[in-house]
Amino acid sequence: MSNTNCKRIAILTSGGDAPGMNAAIRAVVLSAHHYHIDVIGFYHGYNGLICAESINESKLIELTDVNSIIHRGGTFLKSARCEQMLTKDGLKQAAKTLEEKNIDALIVVGGDGSFNGLLALKNYWQGQLIGIPGTIDNDLDGTDFTIGFSTAVNTAIEAIDKIRDTADAFERIFLVELMGRHSGHITFNVGIACGAEQVLSFENFSVAEQQSKLKVLATEIKNAQQNRHSSYIIVMAENLWPGGAIELAKKLTELAGIECTACVLGHIQRGGSPVPKDRLLATKMGVAAVQAIVAGENYIMIAEQNSATYYIALEQAVKHHKVVSQQLIDAQTNILALTAQNQY
Repeated sequence: MSNTNCKRIAILTSGGDAPGMNAAIRAVVLSAHHYHIDVIGFYHGYNGLICAESINESKLIELTDVNSIIHRGGTFLKSARCEQMLTKDGLKQAAKTLEEKNIDALIVVGGDGSFNGLLALKNYWQGQLIGIPGTIDNDLDGTDFTIGFSTAVNTAIEAIDKIRDTADAFERIFLVELMGRHSGHITFNVGIACGAEQVLSFENFSVAEQQSKLKVLATEIKNAQQNRHSSYIIVMAENLWPGGAIELAKKLTELAGIECTACVLGHIQRGGSPVPKDRLLATKMGVAAVQAIVAGENYIMIAEQNSATYYIALEQAVKHHKVVSQQLIDAQTNILALTAQNQY
């Protein structure tokens, strides 16, 4: 059932920022203008809804506000996590704000935590709730890619290419920790694309096997360093090892008797100008979100599969069934096997 009576859409960006969020906001505003719908932006994620009474946390977004933001990283609406959205009082206040400001639909650009907030809010507010997947982790179900993932991968590759130069010059071993929370999408894509000698992620380095695999890894590193004069790069997923790359580097140094240097790329992966792929994805998803509202859709996430747009139920989007492509895992396994044989 269509919703031709929609007059006001609210939009906010929540959780970790992702390159392309500004492009998504821009697309929502431009598309809403086409349908003669006002867009109200709330600052600082869900905090803007909850704190709207005490401070001015919202604004009518004009076309001039989004003229020159498609290339900017971060989000001009700011972002934050909001513990109050986990409470009944916080949800009631968010709903009250939406009602008082005559909002017909709410669009949230964020990841699974943000979408769980939408699912909780539907029990207190009867407007339309639409999610746009904006997270570098690429861990939302039903969409091939999330906004920000491609840029994060490119940023990490560029950084590791520079690390490789230094590693080659000194014949050093570097252990580089990448973001992704509990997902290995960034780690595997970056590891293969930058030619890392090892990729350590949840998919191939389970907790039960960590100690035994670590000894094998230490032996492989030691043999490689003895047989060839070059660098050795290991990329690992964050949260894979207690204490992260720093502690794992110490352990490898101890087991292999070699010096292993840790490098945590951290939040550099969340910043920077979005690459064209993220700008295009964000634009398509922003337009699709407004079209979904006009079409009367509710409780859905905008997704893209094989370059086509789909609507995925919010409950389904946050199931965490999405896994790293087996082709990537197999490719890395085969590359490592050839490397061990040839010791190039």
